[in-house]
Parts: sequence; structure tokens; C-alpha cells
Amino acid sequence: MRYLLDTNICIYFANGRHQQISKRMAEIPAGDLAISVITYGELLYGAAKSARAAHNRAVVAALVTDFVALLPMPLGAAQKYGDAKAQLRAKGQLISDNDLWIAAHALAEGLILVTNNVSEFKRIKGLKVENWAK
Repeated sequence: MRYLLDTNICIYFANGRHQQISKRMAEIPAGDLAISVITYGELLYGAAKSARAAHNRAVVAALVTDFVALLPMPLGAAQKYGDAKAQLRAKGQLISDNDLWIAAHALAEGLILVTNNVSEFKRIKGLKVENWAK
């Protein structure tokens, strides 16, 4: 596995926006795309609060069944989270806790984070980030 997809990339893919994301995902070998359990939770929350909850839950289920692996949070992510949050707080550049957990997950697993929020995630030391939406 090489890539951890952020929530916004999953939403763009599911909505058919940014065709370059679908194209890029098709180029990646099976097994090299994943989402964090945090992203999964964010997607399920978005589906639950939407006007088309049942449909959107089915879309999320198809995403994790057909396109990406769903990764549990590794224990090593806790240390990465703590270190990164302390670093960002010291600089006065905190990001949301969910984004920080997703970043910590990528760091702990040695994965490249794919996001459209590059400006936030690039603040985290050692995190490799790509934007497939541009």
C-alpha cells in the first residue's frame, strides 16, 4: 500500500468530480490505495446527515468494497499524533484533530497522503503529500 486518501479526495471521486482523480486511481495497482478509519467515519457522517442518506451510505460502502482498503489505526499513530500536534501548537498552526489523526496514520504507515488540503497538511514534518485534484 502506498497512498492514503483524504476525505475530500474520496468525496470528489464518489461525486465524479475531478476526473483526474478517477484516472489516477485507475493507474494505481490494486492494494496500493487505502483510507483511514478516520476518513471512513467522516464519510459515514457526511452520508448520515445528507438528504440522500441511504444512497450515500451505499456509495461509501462501494468505495471501501471496490476501490480502497480500509485501514485500522495503528498504535504507532498515537506517537505521531502527539508529536505533530505539539509541533503545530508551538508554531500556532493547529489543524483539525481529524486531519491530524489522518496525517498521523499516514506517517505511522509510511504512506503518501492524497488530499486537496495541501496547505494544511504540508505543515506536518515528514508527511508526504500529493494533490490529485489539480
